[in-house]
Amino acid sequence: MRGLILGSIAMLWVVGLVRINGLRSLSKMTNFDFIMTVAMGSLVAGAAQATKWSTVAQVAAAMAGLFLFQHVVARLRKNSDAFETAIQNEPILLMKNGEICEKALEITRVARSDLIAKLREANVLDFAKVQAVVLETTGDVSVLHGDDLDPVLIQNIRDKTGD
Repeated sequence: MRGLILGSIAMLWVVGLVRINGLRSLSKMTNFDFIMTVAMGSLVAGAAQATKWSTVAQVAAAMAGLFLFQHVVARLRKNSDAFETAIQNEPILLMKNGEICEKALEITRVARSDLIAKLREANVLDFAKVQAVVLETTGDVSVLHGDDLDPVLIQNIRDKTGD
């Protein structure tokens, strides 16, 4: 019963922190955000298993500290290209103009079969219609297909297709 009560308190605390810090807090826009989400889950579990109120208070402080740290990092990323480059992975092209980039698959350790599965998920019917496939900084795969591609969509993406 104690775990249920403490876990519920921890969850309510996280909800409160998200309301203060904004929905961006637990998004998966960057690798940092993903780590934040995993860490929050771990802290909620720690709070639910606490045997002393001082431990619950320590976990609550850690949660608030993580949200504050994430807020500071997000501001720094927004205001500094150098900081952004230092902490963020860069997206990489896995496919361009209907051609699979084998070197990019090797570098990123993405299996060809996984790439093809992502193409199917995106309802690709013709390789020639695939303008670009991007392994995003979050690990998600974006499939851009159709007749035209605005160059802005693949700006700042590492391209190993020319090697």
